[in-house]
Amino acid sequence: MSKESPDHHDAELVLRVYELRRDPVMRESRRSLLYEFWPQSADEVAALVKPDHPLNAAYRQVTTYWEMVYGMVRHGIVHAEYFLETNAEGLFVFAKLAPHLERLRAEHTPNVLRNAEWVARECPPGQRIFETVSARVKRLAEARRR
Repeated sequence: MSKESPDHHDAELVLRVYELRRDPVMRESRRSLLYEFWPQSADEVAALVKPDHPLNAAYRQVTTYWEMVYGMVRHGIVHAEYFLETNAEGLFVFAKLAPHLERLRAEHTPNVLRNAEWVARECPPGQRIFETVSARVKRLAEARRR
């Protein structure tokens, strides 16, 4: 159920998604997960999903936001390539969590990051973007370890 080409509805959704990202609480949550959280083990990810973790609220806000956004892509509500041109940040977060996805699903919830995973692994434009983004995440994570 993929759209052939983008239309004004897609443009409206892209602008609305951008608007929501600018909310001050969302902006801080995004900053925290993007710049502060660099998991080196599944234990660090398992700790993140516990309510007492300092970044748990940011994790929940950011991952559920991107799951809703990527659900629109997965279900053909929005033109995938057009939408993903400006909405790859969720794939950056997914790249950090993907190596620990099996444990996260086993211990947290079996459906966590289902839409982000679909975009990264099943959606052709998402696959191309994810390849680049995950290489960048890997380089940045290695640089932080030095």
